[in-house]
Order: sequence, then C-alpha cells, then structure tokens
Amino acid sequence: MTGIPARLSIVTLGARDMGALRGFYRTLGWQEMPGADDTWAGFLLGGVLLALAPMGDVTDEAAPGSPQPTGWSGVTLACTVDTRDDVDRVFTAAVAAGATPVAAATDRSWGGRSAFIADPEGNRWEITWGPEAAFDERGALLTWG
Repeated sequence: MTGIPARLSIVTLGARDMGALRGFYRTLGWQEMPGADDTWAGFLLGGVLLALAPMGDVTDEAAPGSPQPTGWSGVTLACTVDTRDDVDRVFTAAVAAGATPVAAATDRSWGGRSAFIADPEGNRWEITWGPEAAFDERGALLTWG
C-alpha cells in the first residue's frame, strides 16, 4: 500500500468520567460492546467504532507530555438521520437521555436540517439530515450529496 486508505474506522473520545459517559451512550439505546468497563468501552455504529477511554490514557498515548485537554476541541461528530423530521425527534430524545442542547434544529442553507447537542463530556454531536444521504444495510453513510 502506498497511501492511507480512505476510511474512518474508530473515533476515540477521552473521558473524565467513564461511568457517566458510558451510561449516556447506553441511555441513547446504543449497544455497548462485550468486555466494556471503565478502562475501555466501545459502541459499533454503522461500521465505525466509537471508543471511550479515560482522558489520561488517551493523552498519554496521543499527546505524550501534554496537559489533559479542557473545553471543546473544535471537533464535531455527526449522526445522520433518515428524514428531516427525524432531526427534531432525535434531538429531543438525546436531550431526554441527558445531552445538553447546543443549537436547536434548523433548516440549513445547503438544503438539509441539523441540530447540535453535547454529551456529558462536552463532545459536540450534530444530528443532521441531508436530502441526498443514502445508507447501506448497516446504517453506514454511502453518499451525502
């Protein structure tokens, strides 16, 4: 192989409180992988693994010698839903599960609709719908526009 494969396989979130973060994602109804505990947890989401690990461990591996990050990192994760109305429904369900509302659902200039929430660690999630989005049988995004 001469280059980097064009794929996203794992997203790891550093957690200050593993129990709370694991509980939040389970409350969303996401199935935690076998063997999960407060040293590592994972949720398989349409072909991408959302991994959770203690912030200190993530910092030691990915940024040795750096202080642990604080505040929002500028990165957003997205959950693309099937319909425009699903944006509002999923936003409401996520807030009921303990998410912090960041930006209410709104129609966007690019033709879609989205809203933003934050998980208990402040990680930003966009709940989004695009008129051209298509998924495979696992829920993995095939096309966006």
